[in-house]
Amino acid sequence: MDLAYLRAHPAHLPTFLTHQRIRETPVAGGDICTASRLTLDDGHSVFAKTWPERAGRPVPEGFFAAEAAGLRWLAAAGTVAATGAAVAADVVPVPEVIVVLPELLALQWVQPGESSPEAAERFGRELAALHRVGAPTFGAEWTGFIGALPQDNTPEEGPWAAWFARRRLTPYLRRSVAGGALTAADAALVEEVIDRVGEFGGDEPPARIHGDLWPGNVLWGADDRAWLVDPAAHGGHRETDLAQLALFGGAPHLDRILAAYQETWPLAEGWRERVPLHQLHLLLVHTALFGAGYRDAVTRAARAALNGVGRATVDT
Repeated sequence: MDLAYLRAHPAHLPTFLTHQRIRETPVAGGDICTASRLTLDDGHSVFAKTWPERAGRPVPEGFFAAEAAGLRWLAAAGTVAATGAAVAADVVPVPEVIVVLPELLALQWVQPGESSPEAAERFGRELAALHRVGAPTFGAEWTGFIGALPQDNTPEEGPWAAWFARRRLTPYLRRSVAGGALTAADAALVEEVIDRVGEFGGDEPPARIHGDLWPGNVLWGADDRAWLVDPAAHGGHRETDLAQLALFGGAPHLDRILAAYQETWPLAEGWRERVPLHQLHLLLVHTALFGAGYRDAVTRAARAALNGVGRATVDT
């Protein structure tokens, strides 16, 4: 099987893998899927993700289709007109979708490299260009997932604050409490943030965002560019992507990323004080998925949001 054959016959990939007709090398992946590098007969490689066999946990319906839809939507930003002018190829790149099946996803292989200040600055500019393309509504036209959890992408006109509280905070707060990761007191703290979400300001029209942009979902390529991977893409607030980049140790050269972003498309006043609010979504996803180990991060973010603490990150 070569790349041309794979593009023409994507449904054949599982058969070739089953019969070990393709060289498969495990690679580091996320917490949800099994990842591997597939080397084809013509020397090309592709990146493949499969759902591990877990007792009682079949692959959720539409799981890989959602990621593929998000990747294609982000990639399409390079040809969409924004603010009256066509966006050139200076939007942040994403891997091409080659195969999408119910049980697996195969993508363009991106050769890993190292981060650099120059690559970080380019990433900041390209991320701003991607966001600026915009989205028709908050949410998306496809069923959403974040990690292994469903994410409600029902399209809405906004305003952003009410949509964010209803679709991005409340569902994962409920899951976290039901799973025992958060106490009643923790829930009351987060509910205060939700009740006051309209007071934080910063409402904007929907941007075209990655949606799960913690630093592990930025792939620094050998081409000296940053690539976006594993999106939960949708129309959302651009500050959400930037706030998530500061989580879990922060992206390399984050100050250079933010400075270049600001030069390209300045953020609204008060954006630093809103960082914990935007981080709260992904932190609640983590308590819903992984349990009480992320409880303290959730409560710190909620308190910081309510106190208006102008910090660039919340320690995790």
